[in-house]
Parts: sequence; C-alpha cells; structure tokens
Amino acid sequence: MTRMSVYDPFAEVFPELFRGLLTPTRGSAPQALDIRIDVKENATDYVVHAELPGVARDDIHVQIDGNRVAISAEVKRESEQKEGDRVLRSERYFGGLARSFSLANDIDDARAVARFENGVLSLTLPKKSAVGARKLQIN
Repeated sequence: MTRMSVYDPFAEVFPELFRGLLTPTRGSAPQALDIRIDVKENATDYVVHAELPGVARDDIHVQIDGNRVAISAEVKRESEQKEGDRVLRSERYFGGLARSFSLANDIDDARAVARFENGVLSLTLPKKSAVGARKLQIN
C-alpha cells in the first residue's frame, strides 16, 4: 500500500517558528493578559492609550529613553468563592506585563504627562524639538 504525505515547504525552513502556535499553554493566565495600545501622532506630540484593566495605579511603570517607551505593570488578581468555611473555588494570578515600542522622534521626557483612569493609561509624549543644522564660519 502506498503512503502519501502532504508536502509543507515551510516546515523545513522554519521548523520551530510556528510550532505550538495554536495549542493552548497550561499555567497561563485565565484571560489573555497583554497591554493593548493605540498610538496617535500630531505635529507636536504622540498620544498613547494603553489598556490595563484590573491593574492598580501604583503597579504601573513607564520609562522613556530617547524614542523608546516601555510600559510595565504588575498584575494581582484574586477570586475566591466561599460557602461558610468551605472554599469551593479559588483562583489567583500574579504576574507581570510589559510592552515597549519605538517612535520616530525622540521624546521630551521632562514634559511628558501620564494619566490613569478607568483601566486606561494615557500618555502625552511631546516630541523633542529638532536641533537645526548650524553653519560654521570658516576663518
């Protein structure tokens, strides 16, 4: 009897790239926890909105280095259902989230503003003014 198999040219080239892409991981957070962002730009600054539901204001950290912005947060979620003294179900998740990205222009971190309201972190990141070219006088 002849045995047939499907030829997949990408399996040889990228054997590890897509392995486990569709399989769920055990021990992960109960919900997909990641930082989703929207970045808008105008003439003078960037405006970033990052979704961080269930994260406390004190657990959020924003770091600016040139044109690179890094957002990190610690997540602590606890859920416990009790019936009298008997615990029927207990779910806990402790972990960290991080997201970093680069922008086209350097950020003036001294004038940057951050607000956190209703689970959304809003960053107003002013662009650094471009230093113009200077013409040297030749003596």
